[in-house]
Amino acid sequence: MKALLPDGTELQLEDGATGADAAAAIGAGLARAALAVKVDGQLRDLTAPLHDGARLEIVTPSSDDALDLLRHDAAHVLAAAVMELYPGVKISIGPPIQDGFYYDFEFPDGVTVSDADFERIEQKMREHIKADERFAREDVAVGEALERFVRDDQPYKVELIEDLVRNASADDPVETVSLYTNGPFTDLCRGPHGPGTKRIKAFKLQSVAGAYWRGDARRTMLTRIYGTAFFSKDDLAAHLERLEEAKARDHRKLGRELKLFQFSAVSPGSAFWLPRGAKLWNSLVAFTREMNEPRGYDEVKTPQIYDSELWKTSGHWGKYKENMFLTAAEERDMAVKPMNCPGHCQLFGMQRHSYRELPIRYSEPGLLHRYEPSGTLHGLLRVRHFAQDDAHIFCTEEQVQDEVIGCLDLIFETLGRFEFDIDIELSTRPENRIGSDEMWDRAEGKLIEALRHQGLDYRVNEGDGAFYGPKIDFHVTDSLGRSWQLGTVQLDYSMPARFGLTYVGADDREHTPVMIHRAAMGSYERFIGMLIEHYAGEFPVWLAPVQVAVLPIADRHADYASEVVAQLRAARVRVELDERTESVGRKIRDAELQKIPYMLVLGDREQEAGQVAVRRHREGDEGSVALADFVARVVRETRERSA
Repeated sequence: MKALLPDGTELQLEDGATGADAAAAIGAGLARAALAVKVDGQLRDLTAPLHDGARLEIVTPSSDDALDLLRHDAAHVLAAAVMELYPGVKISIGPPIQDGFYYDFEFPDGVTVSDADFERIEQKMREHIKADERFAREDVAVGEALERFVRDDQPYKVELIEDLVRNASADDPVETVSLYTNGPFTDLCRGPHGPGTKRIKAFKLQSVAGAYWRGDARRTMLTRIYGTAFFSKDDLAAHLERLEEAKARDHRKLGRELKLFQFSAVSPGSAFWLPRGAKLWNSLVAFTREMNEPRGYDEVKTPQIYDSELWKTSGHWGKYKENMFLTAAEERDMAVKPMNCPGHCQLFGMQRHSYRELPIRYSEPGLLHRYEPSGTLHGLLRVRHFAQDDAHIFCTEEQVQDEVIGCLDLIFETLGRFEFDIDIELSTRPENRIGSDEMWDRAEGKLIEALRHQGLDYRVNEGDGAFYGPKIDFHVTDSLGRSWQLGTVQLDYSMPARFGLTYVGADDREHTPVMIHRAAMGSYERFIGMLIEHYAGEFPVWLAPVQVAVLPIADRHADYASEVVAQLRAARVRVELDERTESVGRKIRDAELQKIPYMLVLGDREQEAGQVAVRRHREGDEGSVALADFVARVVRETRERSA
């Protein structure tokens, strides 16, 4: 038989050869390094037999799929260790995830597991790894597998198998399931796995959390143990160092310390913005308006609650209802808006428009509410109450490309102010969509045309478009190397037609406009959470909630300090006065901890000369300058957003 290697080379093999045989035929070094094999793009065990003409790729530790494979192995080793240490434990699932793996367990009554138990579990895992237990696959009949897991009192595995059988089609019934065994442990698993446990060179258990079985709050709460694994101790150490840095930058921690926002159980998933946080919020909203106004956007304001008929017209009632907060008034079903677009369609449709008015560009930093399950809420990054730098453009077919290009330029300029690395993703038609294939072809083609016109590189994310149209998403990488999806441009031919929107064309006939959904930052909440972590709370001067701290040395300097504060506020500089009877050293230390960009120390000399002694956060003394010069400096840096 023959196999085709990635470089196009044909590899001659014996009939019935496996991936391991292919690796050995290529070279002894590759055979030692091999973890799995990709056959026609599908990841499989090294022991899986190959077919004639297979496109073949040997997976090694340097391959893209290698870490997921290793972490899947580590999840099984974790389950094996836990079952040995805690007799009677019931096991559910244990997949690899980004940066690690987890396994969910139901422990016997009275047994709890915490971080304090990790060393004991890790030691047992090390025993399995040192033994180099082989991951052996066995395909067994459904009935035999069910009998086995019923006998072992593993109800979650039984349920998984029964669901596989129940959900299979009549044309393709499930007759067998695959089991993987390493040492004494056997798990229901589709695989693949590496050759053996000894490939796990470095691992660490990290945390414990609760997780409902299958994410259903009506089901059993399981104990989820998280961990991570790498091919080297150095890689693990580097990863743990990054995690420590991420903890120090955690926006939830810094949000409390910098007095920006808080959360309360009385309104889960909704931030309470403190005065400093509100100043940061308002600075971003002002920046959005400054970006929008020269580009012809008109800000509008639309209601929070709409009759269900609006949501039925838009398609959200059928496609998105479970994510909406529902209410009723006078026996009418209503919903709080999770997005602005249907309201903007309603607003457009309430007036008569000529082609001469188009494009019409509405912007609205309006409040939105989406129901997110409580288990998914995460600080500012996933919330129920938020606002977006949202905008919708209504234009003619001929204007689409220019408008999309304008959106791309605006988003690049907006995100570029924060020195992000930007990646672009084109998301195409999902399975659960509205509109004809012809409409989707046209919409996707328009976005591709605009991207190519601008010479932009992008990757395609098949099937991840909005239900009403394809989109261009902007992903940014922060200072810790993490990727976030922020800006978006979405092209929509469906919603204007569903709302019956029209404009009068040059031919004096009615035509349906095209709609573009656009956001540069996305949700202000998520953007602020991301900025906090990106800057580690050390915001540039123009964005800092408090730009200047005024620090009088003694009580006799209080009047002059008040004059300084008054002049700064008159120039719209965000300033705070520290009037405490603490030493100036303590005041400086506290201002440093609050990460305030500028500190003005005021003593006898400064008061007599009408000057201020300037200190820069992290940089120390800059010397004394005239107050007017300092005020002009901060105003310029804020206006130019240069620091």
